[in-house]
Amino acid sequence: MGIKVEFNPDLALRKYHAEGRHDAECLPNKLEKGKEYHFLKKGQRNYWLEGEIPLVETTGNEQLSRPLAAIRILEPTHYIRNGEVWTRGKYKVIESYDSNDPTIHFEGLKRR
Repeated sequence: MGIKVEFNPDLALRKYHAEGRHDAECLPNKLEKGKEYHFLKKGQRNYWLEGEIPLVETTGNEQLSRPLAAIRILEPTHYIRNGEVWTRGKYKVIESYDSNDPTIHFEGLKRR
């Protein structure tokens, strides 16, 4: 028996109001610079807390969009819900990006 922990270099959320998902598992309708939002992810997730990471959209199965924003994770918390480990928390939008912009905004965890 082991401890299942996932280290995530980004925060991947579902499309706004994805069917069958809690609002905190999804992207907000509009990302606003300086605003704080809540997130919810199944599993015990670890995020880098000392800098900015990309916010991306996921469609599942590790299919990710280009970065939609540079964010800072403010409060990650692990807890048990219905016998399963979940991670919830809060993030702040540092800068948002146009999804059609081909500019590279991150190189690894370094924001350009």
